[in-house]
Amino acid sequence: MDRLIRYEHGIYAFDAGYVRPLLASIHLVVENGHAAFVDTGNNESLPAALAALDTLGLPVESVDYVILTHIHLDHAGGAGAMMRAFPNARLVVHPRGARHMADPSKLIAGANAVYGAAEVYRLYGDVLPIDESRIIEAAHELKVDLAGREFICLDTPGHAKHHISIVDRRSRGIFTGDTFGLSYRELDTDGRQFIFPTTTPIQFDPVALHASLDLLMSYQPEAMYLTHFSQVRDVAAKALELHRLIDAHLEIARREQNAGPDRLSRIRDGLARLLIDQSTLFGCRLPPAEILEIFATDLDLNAQGLVVWLDSLP
Repeated sequence: MDRLIRYEHGIYAFDAGYVRPLLASIHLVVENGHAAFVDTGNNESLPAALAALDTLGLPVESVDYVILTHIHLDHAGGAGAMMRAFPNARLVVHPRGARHMADPSKLIAGANAVYGAAEVYRLYGDVLPIDESRIIEAAHELKVDLAGREFICLDTPGHAKHHISIVDRRSRGIFTGDTFGLSYRELDTDGRQFIFPTTTPIQFDPVALHASLDLLMSYQPEAMYLTHFSQVRDVAAKALELHRLIDAHLEIARREQNAGPDRLSRIRDGLARLLIDQSTLFGCRLPPAEILEIFATDLDLNAQGLVVWLDSLP
């Protein structure tokens, strides 16, 4: 069965099969018989990537690049498996992330500290190292050529210090990882797409995230391609909404700054109320309980990230 989502300009998306349907997408760009993947899901996402190539009649040798927006494991956990499957590919990753792709031991240790070792292994299995000679460090404004098609890698911190976004000159689209927030397709209403920020630990930086959003919009994109989940349009309005909602997150966190041992749970409760209020104003017709279930992990992580941010303040 053809499970590819097909956009214009040789851009495709498919479900990474990570945790639940429609949680994480992997993007595939094809130009003159050459291919690049953006983000990788986990090791179990590889069969879907191979199926996408097969559907398009492309051999594994056609993959020139595997590009990571950042090295959080829902985006990069399957990179080692992909690189072993695609013999001609080179990995493109932020300079801060390159060493962790060559030796993922510290990356795994960090994930273990947040989620627990058993859960990390259940989700990601063995995260495979990648030969340093196959890694390209994507400094700010690095240009990557895919068979004559130019990508520009932008340093876009805020969600993580090791985050890049990839401008596709051909389509005037940008692959944004988590910088442009979350937009789950279950909440689509009358052709419109709901957007919500992500303030995941441990490197959430609201000042940097606001600046990164402004940088992305300076390229006047026609579409954004989010890992969670794929294409959104009407991007100028969504950027303004993200700016507003980031500040709303900060307001909730500051309000609970001195809440003691209940601080995390009180922040999460505040974020849940914000989510339901905003989705109701948006016109979403899903029951609130279903919306909270869709965003359950994100609410946990956003609250944790805000606690880390509060603790970093003078």
